[in-house]
Amino acid sequence: MFNKNIKLVIAIGLVAFAVYQFTENNIGNGIMYILIALIFVFLYFKNEIILLSFLKLRKQDFEGTKKLLDKIKNPKSALTTKQQGYYNYLNGIMLSQTDMNQSEKYFKKAIALGLSMDHDLAMAKLNLAGIAFSKRRKQEAQVLINEAQKLDKRGMLADQIKMMKQQMKKASIPKHQYGQPTSSRQMRRSKR
Repeated sequence: MFNKNIKLVIAIGLVAFAVYQFTENNIGNGIMYILIALIFVFLYFKNEIILLSFLKLRKQDFEGTKKLLDKIKNPKSALTTKQQGYYNYLNGIMLSQTDMNQSEKYFKKAIALGLSMDHDLAMAKLNLAGIAFSKRRKQEAQVLINEAQKLDKRGMLADQIKMMKQQMKKASIPKHQYGQPTSSRQMRRSKR
């Protein structure tokens, strides 16, 4: 993996060499070098390890995804701001099964750095809502669910949002035992 700045330097060098090839009447070589330079420009904006991590995650290979993410030693120097957001987003997903506190930190950092896709932002907020709900912060969870619902314009997370709202309703219903005595005095009366 190259540093993000090295990718740009390589792309500029390839374009300069392509221009030289054009001046030498090697049009085919010049076009080839420009295409290769475009690959490095693409990889500047879309990090190759982040892309491979998403592919591993789609295959439910959590261990492989974690290994790929661990290859990024210093995310601030190797990734652009949006890529850092996705790096934290992926780490949050990986840790959501085992360590909720770390997962919450990663999701909050991902939201702060920014995610380019609305459904990714909605997913991060929905995960944060689940964590907040499990920590008995119901108001925060409700706000996050509403934000996630607004961001989910295609309805990809509609089932998860609906299920989360139902769980919150079940938890907020007080458990009354209708028809049964509640105090010890009423219990004694009912035994007579």
